[in-house]
Amino acid sequence: MKTYMAKAETVERKWYVVDAEGQTLGRLASRVAAVLRGKHKPNYTPNIDTGDFVIVINTDKVVLTGKKLEDKFYRYHTGYIGGLKEIPYKKMMEEKSDLAVYEAVKGMLPKNSLGRAMLKKLRVYKGAEHNHVAQKPETLKVD
Repeated sequence: MKTYMAKAETVERKWYVVDAEGQTLGRLASRVAAVLRGKHKPNYTPNIDTGDFVIVINTDKVVLTGKKLEDKFYRYHTGYIGGLKEIPYKKMMEEKSDLAVYEAVKGMLPKNSLGRAMLKKLRVYKGAEHNHVAQKPETLKVD
C-alpha cells in the first residue's frame, strides 16, 4: 500500500467562520492554527499547505484565564537600540484584540515560508461583521 501525498494543485479549500466570543485565547488559537495547517483533513501532508481559510470574529470578547490580563505583555522590538516595546494585554485586548488573536495564531504556525503562506489565509475581525459572505463560509465549532 502506498502512502498518499497531497499535491498543492489538487487541494480543495473551504472557508470557516469561528466565533471567538467567550473562548480562551490559547485554545482558540491552537484550533485555528490546526485548521490553517490542514491537520483536520485526512490528506494532511506536512510539506504542502493543505489548510483552509479561517475568519475569526468577535475577538474583543476573547477570554484570558488567571491573572494573564494583568501580568502578560505583548513585546516587540522596533529595530533601534533600546527599542523594546511592551504593551500589557489588558490594554491590548481593549484596543487591538484582533492583533492579539492574530499573533497567538502566528506563534503556533511553522516559522518558515510555508507558515507565512498559511497565515495569509487567516482573517481576524473585532466585531461580528466580516466582508467574506461571498465565499459562503461554514461555521466552525471550537471547543
